[in-house]
Amino acid sequence: MIGGVCYTLAKKANMETWIMRVLFVCTTLFAGFGPLVYIILWIFMPKAP
Repeated sequence: MIGGVCYTLAKKANMETWIMRVLFVCTTLFAGFGPLVYIILWIFMPKAP
């Protein structure tokens, strides 16, 4: 919700936004690199329409 990363990824993958957010939370809890991926995508992804 901060940078629109999950929203943009969900729209490109044609899925619900909340599913993408849950995937990022799971990635953070189980693998630990969710915030790093989020920040990198926030910097390099184009803005959502």
